[in-house]
Amino acid sequence: MNASAQELAALLPPGFTLGVATAAFQIEGALDEDGRGPSGWDAFAAKPGTIVEDHSPAISCDHYHRMPEDVALMKELGIDSYRFSLSWPRIQPGGTGPVNPAGLDFYDRLIDLLLANGISPMATLYHWDTPLPLEEAGGWMNRDTAYRLGEFAAIAAAAFGDRVTRWVTINEPATVTTNGYALGMHAPGEALMLKALPSVHHQLLGHGLALQAMRAAKVRGEIGMTNVYSPMVPATVNPLDKVSAGIMDVAQNRLYADPVLLGQYPDVIRAATFFSSSFNPSSEDMDLISQPLDFYGMNYYMPTRVGAGPGDGAMPPGMAEAMGEDLSGAPGAFHVASFPDTETTAYGWPIKPEYLSVALAEMAERYPDLPPVYITEGGASFEDIVVRDAATGRRIVPDERRLRYLADHIRTALEATRAGGAAEAVDLRGYYVWSFMDNFEWSAGYKQPFGLVHVDFDTRVRTPKASYYWLQEVLAARNTAGADVGHEAADAGRQPVTADVEQPTVSAAVVPPIPAG
Repeated sequence: MNASAQELAALLPPGFTLGVATAAFQIEGALDEDGRGPSGWDAFAAKPGTIVEDHSPAISCDHYHRMPEDVALMKELGIDSYRFSLSWPRIQPGGTGPVNPAGLDFYDRLIDLLLANGISPMATLYHWDTPLPLEEAGGWMNRDTAYRLGEFAAIAAAAFGDRVTRWVTINEPATVTTNGYALGMHAPGEALMLKALPSVHHQLLGHGLALQAMRAAKVRGEIGMTNVYSPMVPATVNPLDKVSAGIMDVAQNRLYADPVLLGQYPDVIRAATFFSSSFNPSSEDMDLISQPLDFYGMNYYMPTRVGAGPGDGAMPPGMAEAMGEDLSGAPGAFHVASFPDTETTAYGWPIKPEYLSVALAEMAERYPDLPPVYITEGGASFEDIVVRDAATGRRIVPDERRLRYLADHIRTALEATRAGGAAEAVDLRGYYVWSFMDNFEWSAGYKQPFGLVHVDFDTRVRTPKASYYWLQEVLAARNTAGADVGHEAADAGRQPVTADVEQPTVSAAVVPPIPAG
């Protein structure tokens, strides 16, 4: 099913956005510079044993100091749009109160540089870096945090609302609740299980308040939110497996999308007041949460195979870290199982591009008034190696598996949403690759590289991978063929790329890490 660059370019509809994505905490570094305050993730990552091999995010990719270099690589890549997140503690160190001018200045420069290079900015307000004072006051278990996000949205709207093309209010609330508050694998490290339900509602309320604030500020750009979506697949024909998959579907997908797109929680969740009296959403809250969106962001990485009972304990450790070993609140009630005879990523995630079509079709079926959709993250981690290009002597990373992953997933999304496709009712507007460059992958530290650009975390030298050059060729082929880049070109002033893309000839021999230069 792998599509060549030219074949894939021919499938791209007019105006379809191809972009890349990152998050502030994962790439910026400079955690204690220029007035930035600490976040809950700073504190969590500093605890021994919480991050693989105790890797530190203190410097990470050093994007804070190397931002112009990174934007130059994006321009060379030829992308339409860059999705980044605003560091809440860099702009508002205490999570409330005074604004840090140096933080605003950094993102002013980033946005202006993107626009000057024909790249459309998509800004995420909240990508998990809760200011530490708010985290210490209860974080998303505290309703007040939702109001503080609304206040932060107003600050961001006033500073950047005239230039940002699209806004994401909040990223993956499902992951924040599950890994951060229910299972304790991410910041803040709470293992509250079902008692974590208030963190769901408070994040969604924060989304609604942020949306309200940006609408009031009359920001120029479109506004949406993003959640990760994983189709749930029963492990066998056993009815108990089907029931278990349905429970996981509610916990991972419907719990977050239903309130935003339908204005109500799934029926089964309404019994949650039995577990937590504080989870009692008012009609006023639901009105805020379900305000109309300009788009809905969906992050897709994999399906999840679910079986009843405790399973055999064979789930890959990376899968457990990402998905959680158990979402039921009753150990052993059901488990996440591996797909048989299926290629996996370095995380142990199954590579199943066909289930992206399932995800889109399920969204269309469940939400008749679904707004336009962007796949705001999609990508894969693999163990990369650095080799020499036989013809030029350049450093290159031959990540053909990542290239195939992206080609297959983008093609699946395009075919599913065209006329006659399984999800033809979905107005799919774009696909953002996670991620632009290797970064601090939360609890996995630097052990799970997702990037199109390799980062040497000793020297911070950037090396584009084969997947980078492949995506560059897709974009060049689209533009050379005269395809309309639509609103992205109008917004960002892009000039079509017409030059041929040089493809590296990679030597077969693997070489040790190569010094910079």
